[in-house]
Order: sequence, then structure tokens, then C-alpha cells
Amino acid sequence: MTITRERKTEVIGEFKLGENDTGSPEVQIAILTTRVNGLTEHLRTHKKDFAGRRGLLMMVSRRRRLLDYLKKVAPQRYLDVIRRLNIRK
Repeated sequence: MTITRERKTEVIGEFKLGENDTGSPEVQIAILTTRVNGLTEHLRTHKKDFAGRRGLLMMVSRRRRLLDYLKKVAPQRYLDVIRRLNIRK
């Protein structure tokens, strides 16, 4: 369900815009996508984990808000992020 420190560092390294960037929308979206994918796999096995399902819905909503913000501020960066992460529009 949670991602390891190494995986998180790897995702940040892949999506960061500058040297010390850990909070840009692209990085946040990539980390949330990694967490959503892991939790989705967990929920396929544990179908009655309703608390996990609620957490998944909250993460997806947060990711959607970040994507909407990025689309409004920088449409080209938005398109790049959804292409790199294989997220549906």
C-alpha cells in the first residue's frame, strides 16, 4: 500500500523540474499515482477493505485537483505528465 523511500526518491528524481524540487505538481501527481496503483492492487485482493477504498478515493480526488490546477496553469506540462504516467484524461 505505501511506497518505499527508495521508490519515492526514484519517482521524485524522474519528475523533478529543478535540483531541489520535491513539491511541484508533477512530482506530487507522480507520487500519488504510484500510491494509487499500489492501493488498487491491494484492493483487488482485499475486496472488503472499505477504509482502504475510502483512502483510495481521497488520493484520486487529490490527484484530480492537482491535474486540474496544472491544466489551468501550464497545459503543456499537464499533457506531458498524463502521457508519462499513462493516466486517462
